[in-house]
Amino acid sequence: MNTTPEQRRAENDLRVASDIATYGCHVVNVFDPDQKLPSFSYSVGIQATSGAPEAIVIGVRPDLGHSMVNEYNDQVRNGARFARGTKYDGFLKGFSIYIEPAKPDLLLDYMLGCTRFYQGARYAAVQLIYPTTSGVWPWQKTADAWFRSNQPLLGRAHPYRR
Repeated sequence: MNTTPEQRRAENDLRVASDIATYGCHVVNVFDPDQKLPSFSYSVGIQATSGAPEAIVIGVRPDLGHSMVNEYNDQVRNGARFARGTKYDGFLKGFSIYIEPAKPDLLLDYMLGCTRFYQGARYAAVQLIYPTTSGVWPWQKTADAWFRSNQPLLGRAHPYRR
């Protein structure tokens, strides 16, 4: 028996609600099978359960993105709060990341699950920003064009500038 799009959406909504109730969030992984656009992972429900912003990471494998978002969720559920322009460890083995506020208008193309969950109400989000394996950040002059396009910045162009 075939399910309708409405049935599939209702089943998905139940799965999202169950994950949020159990884990404090649901993680959505999005990837382009043609690998022309960067993959990304984001949370749904963190703001509702922890009062902290939702999280998104762009340009890493879905399993790594999922892990990074889960780490953020675990930390905020344990009371952590993150400051702009500060490096944090524990998300990527051997590398620090920045956790930067994202601009709401730049989230529209990415976090559709949040838009649906919050029923169009505003929500806050942060971007988990990582360096290359050689320690280059996307705003540095030495960052190549591929890395910059694979990790578009959804907030400030540089974490420690106003």
